[in-house]
Amino acid sequence: MIETSPILSWLIFLPTLGALLVLLLPAGSVAWIRRVALGFTAGTFVLSLVAAGMFNWTAGGAEYGKNVQLATNILWMSSLNVHYFVGVDGLSLPLVLLTTGISLLACLASFSIEKNIKGYFALFLFLVTGMLGVFTSLDLMLFYIFFEVSLFPMYFLIGIWGGPRKEYAAIKFFLYTLLGSVGILIVILGIYHYTSLDGRPPCFDLIKLASPEINGMFTNPSNLLMGVPFAGLAFWLLFVGFAVKVPSVPFHTWLPDAHVEAPTPISMILAAVLLKMGGYGFMRISYPLFPKQAAQYWWFVALIGVVSILYGAFCAMAQKDFKKMVAYSSVSHMGYVLLGLAVMTPAGFNGAMFQMIAHGISSGMMFFIVGVVYERAHHRDINRLGGLWVQMPTYTGWAAIGFFASLGLPGLCGFIGELLVLMGVFSAATPGSTIMAAGATQHQIMVFGVLAASAVVFTAAYLLWTFQRVYMGKNKPEYSHFTQASGREKLILVCFGLAAVAWGILPNQLLLNPIKPTIDGMLKLLGV
Repeated sequence: MIETSPILSWLIFLPTLGALLVLLLPAGSVAWIRRVALGFTAGTFVLSLVAAGMFNWTAGGAEYGKNVQLATNILWMSSLNVHYFVGVDGLSLPLVLLTTGISLLACLASFSIEKNIKGYFALFLFLVTGMLGVFTSLDLMLFYIFFEVSLFPMYFLIGIWGGPRKEYAAIKFFLYTLLGSVGILIVILGIYHYTSLDGRPPCFDLIKLASPEINGMFTNPSNLLMGVPFAGLAFWLLFVGFAVKVPSVPFHTWLPDAHVEAPTPISMILAAVLLKMGGYGFMRISYPLFPKQAAQYWWFVALIGVVSILYGAFCAMAQKDFKKMVAYSSVSHMGYVLLGLAVMTPAGFNGAMFQMIAHGISSGMMFFIVGVVYERAHHRDINRLGGLWVQMPTYTGWAAIGFFASLGLPGLCGFIGELLVLMGVFSAATPGSTIMAAGATQHQIMVFGVLAASAVVFTAAYLLWTFQRVYMGKNKPEYSHFTQASGREKLILVCFGLAAVAWGILPNQLLLNPIKPTIDGMLKLLGV
């Protein structure tokens, strides 16, 4: 039974109330605008902690959808049977907490923004509402609406407050994401059609849509969309829509441009939260609604995941721009999420979920690390930097934690997710696994596992090489004017650093045990 509560609605729309209040303030009241934005972002974070405290992490048993809690389900558009249906389970609540935590730190980082501050913070708060709406929506149409709502504030935040090529980067981001959204919309229209046959009301409830009865309707050979079986086409349309967000090769080319041109706080949110919408979309929609197609096409999904891992690592190694290096590293790290899902094993799914949270922590920290240097040097050329450890020892010490967390050093957050994914890949090579029952061979699986494991070496290479060029060596006279990290910057670095250590040391207590009922229910639904 789904437990009801209004707390999620307050959580989603509290940032919107903050944005409206910011718009009512005089443009010259810079201090008050910042305080209001920070206050509402902090309030949203506290409210998410309250929601986590109210959530019964052990409820539901091993049946998908039974541990959805804190829900609100109200009929919104009666003609389409669209509901305002929001709720959380072990899959969505950790991402809600990640969103509110990263948003709070990004809001603090935004105090360095000096252009059109009123408009910036209003759009920032609207963006937080969009992101929270995505992770809490359990109605497919509502999910799509929030998915699109989050697109518009990000477009303007890049296009107005970004770097020299901000318009190009913003338009590229918008067009890529919009193209992916078209595929998702086509799937929604197909679901509307097939679930409303025989005069029944259409169904957009993501829990009900994951039932075997409706899945059988989607896989019926007589149900065609655009002349081909609906289920197979729908899986690939959703795949493209979510792969653009992840982003996976070859849909990744918007990401480096968007990151390089975006201001530091927006890069933090883009990497730490927005990319997770793609991974969440796979886990919430693609796999539960089309499990047979997920097993059937595992090879292609795994291939794209492995290519993303290796291609992202090689591109990161070739970069001279500090920020672009971090951007390509995100392509590589998020490839593990796709690979973990593709092999359809318990370790793979747990690893994919952990990797999303861990990457949110490490990538947000890495982009802030770059921002601290850029605000002082006014460039990001790795080869021109050097000796910053001598000039800024405290900042560099915390930066080292960010680098090693991204590298996957044991004891830090980046290690657990990648290890679980690799264990999930090799465990899929045992007889009786879901993908082997669907026609996979041990040779195919082992090749993917070895290739993905080899990327660990390349990741260590480009991160250590970058750290050596930026921070090690003698202090350069041209950087002798660099100031030490401010109290605000140290606070942000400390929060990220402690989170990286905590999730690396206590993975079971902080994530794996709490999400187990939800992941077990999903795996049972997928026939794992």
